[in-house]
Amino acid sequence: TLSEFGVNIGPLIAGAGVVGIAVGFGGQYLIKDIITGIFILLENQYRIGDSVDINGIIGKVEGISLRKTMIRDVEGVLHHIPHGEVKMVSNKSKGFSSINLMVGISYTDNIDKAATIINKIGEDMLADSKWGELLKEAPHFVRVQDLSDHSVVLKVSGDTHPGKQFNLSGELRKRIKEEFEKKGINIPYPQMVVHSK
Repeated sequence: TLSEFGVNIGPLIAGAGVVGIAVGFGGQYLIKDIITGIFILLENQYRIGDSVDINGIIGKVEGISLRKTMIRDVEGVLHHIPHGEVKMVSNKSKGFSSINLMVGISYTDNIDKAATIINKIGEDMLADSKWGELLKEAPHFVRVQDLSDHSVVLKVSGDTHPGKQFNLSGELRKRIKEEFEKKGINIPYPQMVVHSK
């Protein structure tokens, strides 16, 4: 009809084609975000309040929509991640969380003695009215993890309720240090010796 009135419709058709392509590409990304979001929600991969690592961004989930997830990191930055960009999700607070500590002792100290002290501390924490309810398993000595330049590194592990591992790890470190000091187990630290002539 426009061409009958002498309007050149060639540029209009070309422009409409470009707009159509742009809308098509935009719609493609939007549909990808929504479909991925549906699977995230249906599979219950994470929920609001969970501690997660999504594409290397670590923080707490503050919001989930069909199109995106909002994560606030430890510095308080709120990240908006489109679901179509999610490649890998690590949920740090689903089901249970783990306490994993590496504790160094001196090469001159007895490993079995240190392990016994660690296991006793774990049992005491499990029996404690404040800390015990946060634990699923008492923290315990697992193995000698490493022989480093200045210490024998012991691995300590235990299971806790989701998101409680941070406070429990801090309390466990405190108790281990205090008990090692009482029992004469040395926690070494790097030192520099300077010789003067």
